[in-house]
Amino acid sequence: MLPVALGTQTIGSIIRPAAFCGAVGFKPTYERINREGVIPLSVSVDHIGFFTRNSEDAEVVASILVENWKPLTLPAKPTLGIPEGPYLENASEEGLEHFEELQSRLSKVGFDLVPISVMANFEEIRERHNRIVAAEAAWTHRDWFRQYEDLYHPKTAELIRSGMKTSTQELQAALLGREELRSEMETAAEGAGIDLWISPSAPGAAPSGLESTGDPVMNLPWTHSGLPSVSLPSGYNREGLPFGLQIVGSWYRDEEMLAWAKMLEKELRVE
Repeated sequence: MLPVALGTQTIGSIIRPAAFCGAVGFKPTYERINREGVIPLSVSVDHIGFFTRNSEDAEVVASILVENWKPLTLPAKPTLGIPEGPYLENASEEGLEHFEELQSRLSKVGFDLVPISVMANFEEIRERHNRIVAAEAAWTHRDWFRQYEDLYHPKTAELIRSGMKTSTQELQAALLGREELRSEMETAAEGAGIDLWISPSAPGAAPSGLESTGDPVMNLPWTHSGLPSVSLPSGYNREGLPFGLQIVGSWYRDEEMLAWAKMLEKELRVE
């Protein structure tokens, strides 16, 4: 309908719906798109990003919105890391099957894929991220919630009440985990010669009904660590619903990620 649409991601609200809709979704490195003027949910993990029809358009929009953007061309194929372990186990059966097919397809056209075990403490990462979101949402909304509690959506009200129980010490400990995870992933990538991480953009295709917008679990660690990510359309399930491939770059190297995304998009295109 439109060449570009803005969005925000605190867990997975750009990458996941982009995959469900067969669009490209881009989330930059934390704070590379200015958040000034946006009512926050969780200031430590809120990201501004956008949706486009393809990765070439995404690169154009990023060059306008992302601070200190330096366009570049990368002719060499990137080495792709597969983050094996409890994180990937959150994908559905059909999501994992599609992801394995993509790995095979990319390998056949000359991409090097390196499986590596990371995020052994994934459940701890998830709990930590959710604790940050709840605590900071409670702080941001404290005055509004006091006046208009009955107008809040039940799930949002539950989140805020949960955040009110988090102590300052617990929040500070959780916030330190962001840098720890980023360091872990960057060290693992550098040690294995990995240029990009790839994983499913969502556990599977879009869920039926209007009760849920889907599980953001596949996006959570990349939002938590603040690393840049992009979702590329990668095919369809048996019912014709879109899948997405999530590509994650290095800290403040969004330019490299999107340049490689254009290369990968050509190989993922389904005629």
